[in-house]
Amino acid sequence: MSEAPQPTAAAAKPTSAKVLPALILAMLAYSVVQTAVVPILPSLAAELKVSGSDITWLMTANLLSAAVLTPLLGRFGDLRGRKPVLLISLAGLVLGSGLAVCTHSFGLLVVARVLQGAGGGVLPLAIAIVRDELPKQKVTAGVAAISASMGVGSGLGLVATGLLLEHWDYKSIFWMGLVFGLAAVALVVLRVPSDPVVDKNGGADPLGALTLAGWLSALLIAVSRGNEWGWGSTRTLGLFAVAAVVALIWLLVESRVAHPLVDLKMMARPAVAFTNISGLLIGFGMYGSFMVISNFAQTPEKLTHYGFTATVLHAGIMLLPSAIGSMVAAPVGALLIARRGPRLPLVLGGLLGAVSMAYLALRHSAEFDIYFSSAVFGLGVGLAYAAMPAYINGAVPAEQSGIANGMNAVLRTVGGAVGTAVMAAILTGDTLKLPIPVHLPTLNAYQNAFWVAGAMCLVAAVVPFAIRRTIPAATPAEQPTPALAKTDA
Repeated sequence: MSEAPQPTAAAAKPTSAKVLPALILAMLAYSVVQTAVVPILPSLAAELKVSGSDITWLMTANLLSAAVLTPLLGRFGDLRGRKPVLLISLAGLVLGSGLAVCTHSFGLLVVARVLQGAGGGVLPLAIAIVRDELPKQKVTAGVAAISASMGVGSGLGLVATGLLLEHWDYKSIFWMGLVFGLAAVALVVLRVPSDPVVDKNGGADPLGALTLAGWLSALLIAVSRGNEWGWGSTRTLGLFAVAAVVALIWLLVESRVAHPLVDLKMMARPAVAFTNISGLLIGFGMYGSFMVISNFAQTPEKLTHYGFTATVLHAGIMLLPSAIGSMVAAPVGALLIARRGPRLPLVLGGLLGAVSMAYLALRHSAEFDIYFSSAVFGLGVGLAYAAMPAYINGAVPAEQSGIANGMNAVLRTVGGAVGTAVMAAILTGDTLKLPIPVHLPTLNAYQNAFWVAGAMCLVAAVVPFAIRRTIPAATPAEQPTPALAKTDA
């Protein structure tokens, strides 16, 4: 396709050293907050005196909120300016963390997690700001750093949870989110300039927003609660049916309104559509593997003859190499995109994810196996996350960058919700018979879970070949788009 139209700005571009730290901290704040509660859900159930199934709403509510608000905030950023909407997104994260710190009510804690989900808007808004504000030769490295920081923050969140619980109660986790959020707000206010890209010709699409929220909510609730309710239950099947009907209505609305929330023609472009499929599959693998590896590490070895009887902190440290791998992936991914285009890092990302999961399925008796596979998986996720915005930004005009990357983030979230549900179903479907009232998965169940996660990553590695070949720019100075490539898709 032809080059995407670029924003014009009278002022000189700010340096990446000024803008990037603020955007990376904002992304870290959200990703840490999103995953930090995962290892402590069982202990939170006991602390708050709620059932194990009810406590999962602390994750379900956050995923729902992020899935619904991410594209909306991305589009509002396209229409009204990215910086103010980014501050609104961070304000939701801060308010949610503050509420969580102040309450002992489970209901209010769920509300707090919904508010924190507004932080999902950080990813598409930060990517759009980088595309608008940084010099062209710095854009790909900046986008790669922001995208990879999501994987970094997820890994750090698991470790930080263990460290905090060694000395304080669960409230300390929400204090961490509050401090991170406030620091991010301060840096964004001070360092991020008001962006010049405002889609003045665009308009609001309230019906599109409502129907998008409707089908995403029905789908994610069904996926997240399917294990508890039963996949063939009336509630689960009913919600899937509602999701399908409302999604059809949403498609009809978006194809007919003058200013759609989501431009379906844009979403149908191969470079966007197939990148979103890869995002869905990588999200499945990342969230699903985090859950499975953490549970495997914490399994009491004396009872099951596998696992490492790890504490929450120890299990988090075992996943720390994934954060380091994602950190390393940012500059590596940017270099590969500059020289070869986004296909290679996206394919490598899926392959590394598949290799790490296959390795764990075959070798899992030593702690080294967890550390090694975690590092390889983190590197793969980081490469894939760096490549996806490059593909998308090369295929959409600047004024649609926020919503396009927002929908990609939504599909990663949906993939994560599906991944955790599928992994949970595999683990609960094959349990050991023990003389205690605890159901622990068999080793075979864990191996099957690793194979399934690996298979999803392998498919994600194949999908980019459906996108027509990208033509990398000769040198950074000659790059016509921030993706460092033109695409024929």
